[in-house]
Amino acid sequence: MKSKTALGVAVLGATGSIGASTLDLVARHPDLYSVVAVTAHRSVDRLIELCRRHRPTFAVLSGVAETAGLRKRFADAGFRGELLFGAAALEDVARHAEAEIVMAAIVGAAGLSSTLAAASAGKRVLLANKEALVMAGPLLMQAVRRAHAVLLPIDSEHNAVFQCLPQGEAGRPSLRAVRRVLLTASGGPFRTLPAERLAQVTPEEACAHPNWVMGRKISVDSATMMNKGLEVIEARWLFDIPPERIEVVIHPQSIVHSLVEYIDGSVIAQLSNPDMRVPIAHALAYPERIESGAHPLDLSALGQLSFEPPDTQRFPCLQLAYQALHAGGTTPAHLNAANEMAVDAFLAGRLRFTSIADVIADVLERLPAQDPTSLDDLLEADAAARRTAAASIEHYQARAA
Repeated sequence: MKSKTALGVAVLGATGSIGASTLDLVARHPDLYSVVAVTAHRSVDRLIELCRRHRPTFAVLSGVAETAGLRKRFADAGFRGELLFGAAALEDVARHAEAEIVMAAIVGAAGLSSTLAAASAGKRVLLANKEALVMAGPLLMQAVRRAHAVLLPIDSEHNAVFQCLPQGEAGRPSLRAVRRVLLTASGGPFRTLPAERLAQVTPEEACAHPNWVMGRKISVDSATMMNKGLEVIEARWLFDIPPERIEVVIHPQSIVHSLVEYIDGSVIAQLSNPDMRVPIAHALAYPERIESGAHPLDLSALGQLSFEPPDTQRFPCLQLAYQALHAGGTTPAHLNAANEMAVDAFLAGRLRFTSIADVIADVLERLPAQDPTSLDDLLEADAAARRTAAASIEHYQARAA
């Protein structure tokens, strides 16, 4: 039975790894949280199983057309809530009065509108969809301020920075005494692979992350280090810090999740085993703490923690992200769209791993930055970048044939 005092949680992107970790935590603390909504794009069977297990008020299939057959399948499985269809339903459940906490875990540009809807409704938004800030940083932060929403980062790196920063006015992090923020990166599966092998790596190799269990798209982003580039852009807007004060450092063990250096020479870091339940638990309970289920950190068993600078020749996507951030305007949206297209093509076997960066560079070169004033402007920029990226992918595919 759900507690009358439990906070309602809407999990957008419930069938992914972040969604699974969130639902695990909610199930561990039924006195504190209850599931209001679970959403999926096309994963019908997995969403039915989540409805059986968590008994939400709403279930959403955003990428599937409504049919009587689907409604019957959910009813036969014992689902007594409301089944909704289409992308607009994501925004509806994100705004719903019962959803006091919204986990924004839909991957890519597809998660932007529902994240904005949750922020505009004044929710506590647990942000796992980094693309929302990459594409629409100023727009999203403006919505947060206007609606007095609470935006808490779920990426382990940004959550670590948040934990290492002092709190200023209105509970926002204070940067007055901060010299720089250092985002750690594992280096992915190809950190030490001979450079001449990179053009031949397979999607399976790229998705085999040494430390984290993640979805295929974000695993490829980690392998190219575009994931870290997107996180640099995210950190710029999340913490209102200029790009020149955000640095990336390779840390293969994934134990130190990020560091903050202060003007007096102090450096504060957040450490934990690589388990996404740690940052999710922090954000769910903030400013309190709850048990996450993660294994405690045994420092004596680690042996050593190592750090090294990133190799921007091996990982050109990181530099492309800095380039897009400095260009501003619609350029980060162009970067994100081009990356999504290139990664999809690589996973489908239509593009070499090393050509992912080439496609993104082509798009940034061909599309000038515009000054967006609305969500529609950003969606138009996203569409233009996808068209340009598609042409570039065809070019590199033909060259490799």
